Amino acid sequence: MLKKAERVEFIQRRLQELYPETPIPLDHSDPYTLLIAVLLSAQCTDERVNQVTPALFARADNPKDMAALDVEEIRSIIRPCGLSPQKSKAIKKLSEILLEEHQGQVPADMEALERLPGVGHKTASVVMAQAFGVPAFPVDTHIHRLAQRWGLSNGRSVLQTERDLKRLFPKENWNRLHLQIIFYGREFCSARGCDGRVCEICRTCYPNRKHPKKTHKP
Repeated sequence: MLKKAERVEFIQRRLQELYPETPIPLDHSDPYTLLIAVLLSAQCTDERVNQVTPALFARADNPKDMAALDVEEIRSIIRPCGLSPQKSKAIKKLSEILLEEHQGQVPADMEALERLPGVGHKTASVVMAQAFGVPAFPVDTHIHRLAQRWGLSNGRSVLQTERDLKRLFPKENWNRLHLQIIFYGREFCSARGCDGRVCEICRTCYPNRKHPKKTHKP
């Protein structure tokens, strides 16, 4: 079994080899459209969001136009993403708040983002990292699961996983690693595709692991 420092070094090197480019999975044109896309991605696949947002952004791709839409119209467009009653209300309300409090701009401020309806810590972290280039380590279900399988965190909570990863990896790598781990999890170490003994990174980090790695859900 590799020591933790060795696992960290190997994981960074292998992910960089596999994913030297890290395109943002959600289609967007600016911080506002990214914010809406990330909000829609809660309990929904990126692919589905990318299928839905063109119609939504054709109607409104800025806070002013979105705030002018009826909640039911927003809901009818985003229904395939799931949770449409809550998401449609949040999208309209946060657009109104951006107009009233932020001159129609998405704030590059973690606390201000987290105060917006429908925007939790993970969503705010994604926007800070991907829209503004501020180092963050948003933890989704893939990252939470893989951090446990690779012995980087005990996975007691998403916030604990985030703290552990931030401590282990250099700050300048956080934004890239966030996407690289997601890409790897989807391709090689999914919930059903690997149990901690199948994929290359799991086998390299824990070559003697005999039993499936049980992971705590977020």
